Amino acid sequence: MPDDDLVIGDFRLSSRLLVGTGKFADAATMCAAVSASGARIVTVALRRFNSRRPAEDLLAGLAELPGLIIMPNTSGAANAAEAVKAAQIAREICGSPLVKLEIHPNPQHLMPDPLETFDAAVRLVRDGFQVMPYIAADPVLAKRLEEIGCVSVMPLGAGIGTGQGLATRGMLEIILRYSQVPVIVDAGLRAPSEAAAAMEMGCAAVLVNSAIAAAEDPPAMAAAFAAAVAAGRAAALAGLMPQSDKALPTSPLTAFLDHANTSAEITG
Repeated sequence: MPDDDLVIGDFRLSSRLLVGTGKFADAATMCAAVSASGARIVTVALRRFNSRRPAEDLLAGLAELPGLIIMPNTSGAANAAEAVKAAQIAREICGSPLVKLEIHPNPQHLMPDPLETFDAAVRLVRDGFQVMPYIAADPVLAKRLEEIGCVSVMPLGAGIGTGQGLATRGMLEIILRYSQVPVIVDAGLRAPSEAAAAMEMGCAAVLVNSAIAAAEDPPAMAAAFAAAVAAGRAAALAGLMPQSDKALPTSPLTAFLDHANTSAEITG
């Protein structure tokens, strides 16, 4: 569907799969996976930029991929002040107004801090950033972030790197019901089928990192996720059939049998 672009802030994107760049075995595998995914946005932690030693910069190969937008993220920030500083430094390095806002102070569970995230989002929006905050699947927080000017919300499907899929499905459905900005599921997805399910629910996109990077064949898995996202989006646009608590026959025989019995009586 070439006319079904994803619009995030000032950006119009042909792919609804966003890809992370962490956990890959090497730069070549990462670049091959990103290329196979067809993603137009990749997210990169500030610590991955290595301007002093570019030969060792794992991201150098991404610059060779056409049409790719590198979106910095603030992963590693423990509070709003650290996140704002990281975003400002990253914008100076790559020039992108997009930023994925991540604040998770506890390394044991990596859950996003809602208070610090909201504080940082307010400050970054005022500073001209197009903010995409990573949050728990909290419908109230998602709406508040939308109201202050975030260009999307990125609720988690499950904990980072857990591979538990759409554990927050119920809350995601509420967020989708009320959101006026793109809802992008970020974290927890393990299988392409889960990405398709997120898209069928009405999510605008998904962001996948660990499920691709930790696969036996990352480029092949990236291509599988791309196909799943496209299929899920097509299904959502086509309109899924309604669910029922009772079986409904697809080819009722009642009318046929009634006609057959009537004919038999007449001829008999």
